[in-house]
Amino acid sequence: MANSLDNPPPHQVVIIGGGFGGLYAAKTLAKAAVNVTLIDQRNFHLFQPLLYQVATGTLSPADISSPLRAVLNKSQNTKVLLGKANDIDPVAQKVFVGDEEIPYDTLIVATGAKHSYFGKDNWEEFAPGLKTVEDAIEMRRRIFTAFEAAEKETDALKRQAWLTFVIVGGGPTGVELAGAIAELAYQTLKADFRNINTSEAKIILLEGMDRILPPFVPELSQSAAASLEKLGVIVQTKALVTDIQNNIVTIKQEDGIKEIASKTILWAAGVKASPMGQVLAARTNVELDRAGRVIVESDLSIHGYPDIFVIGDLANFSHQNGKPLPGVAPVAKQQGQYVATLIKQRLQGNILPFFSYADRGSLAMIGQNFAVVDFGFIRLTGFLAWLFWLVIHIYFLIEFDNKLVVIIQWAWNYFTRNRGARLITGIDGNSNYYSPDTNQQAVKA
Repeated sequence: MANSLDNPPPHQVVIIGGGFGGLYAAKTLAKAAVNVTLIDQRNFHLFQPLLYQVATGTLSPADISSPLRAVLNKSQNTKVLLGKANDIDPVAQKVFVGDEEIPYDTLIVATGAKHSYFGKDNWEEFAPGLKTVEDAIEMRRRIFTAFEAAEKETDALKRQAWLTFVIVGGGPTGVELAGAIAELAYQTLKADFRNINTSEAKIILLEGMDRILPPFVPELSQSAAASLEKLGVIVQTKALVTDIQNNIVTIKQEDGIKEIASKTILWAAGVKASPMGQVLAARTNVELDRAGRVIVESDLSIHGYPDIFVIGDLANFSHQNGKPLPGVAPVAKQQGQYVATLIKQRLQGNILPFFSYADRGSLAMIGQNFAVVDFGFIRLTGFLAWLFWLVIHIYFLIEFDNKLVVIIQWAWNYFTRNRGARLITGIDGNSNYYSPDTNQQAVKA
């Protein structure tokens, strides 16, 4: 009888998180001599870069979501578990999902990040962020309910508050949101109402720094700002938000304190790491940065634990140029592929050079026919940049049916200027709805 030592069990890889980092790690390990367990509290992978299009009625949630089991069903060495990983034991090498213990030989943590209100968490009630499908649906509900409430409002000042949309944060998400809402107000919805002129809507984009799109070169930031203003967006830079309450945004600028009355305030200003960073710090004493991200080694492992890797938005990788890599999908994807390849090489007794991110550029959509693209060696604005933006986003969508549906929907929207997903959900008698009187959730009587 053969000794069990002659046939050791396969190497157990546990991945927490089915975002870009976790999913691409699992896909890269598909044919490796390992067993992979992917744990996520959602049963789908979400293409976050297009969430703003769900929030503004261009796409539906299913268009940018892919069931994890369907994506990985051909990976015979991989299983998917629906659940929330709430703790780890790095000594016993176990992950805890509720009452279940899952052993690992190598652990990959890719739980991402959520929006941050910089210590003002009470603002979230008045200014939702955009990180999940639920966030997008809530944001969509607030945007379209605002137009409906304005249609019924007879008081001019109150009507203007309903038609004022404030987006806090001038990064790519804020810029894309502002442009999409402007197109809604000034093009898509202009013939839909009888008592209001949607072209009277004010879309205000607030950025604390001296220009929008700070990661881009100044010329592209200026071009983006000019394009937004051409669309009708009011761009205010060096505008620090100091308070949000009672449908009032208070901002501090060089010329003093100002207040903006708005019933629809949307947050796109910052992110913080998922709570799993705190769990790792408590169990391994790993260092966290101010945003709660895990300080990782050059190979994306954590200090003292070469069998635990942290990737994506949860990781602070500062070994390349002294600054953390941005929290964008290409970073997470490359890190997931790198760690999976490193695991395979380790099992073969080989080594791999330290991780190095290949930055292939940054993109932001401003509006129909206009985007800004920075590939480093070439910078584009306008229609050609917009085409690049479309092609690249289609390419990175996970499943073919998503690619096809999004292409068709975009083509229909382009030629008809219509958005078919302009749904206000959750307003039946047993659901919550957006109260025009309080700008908060209320139970319908």
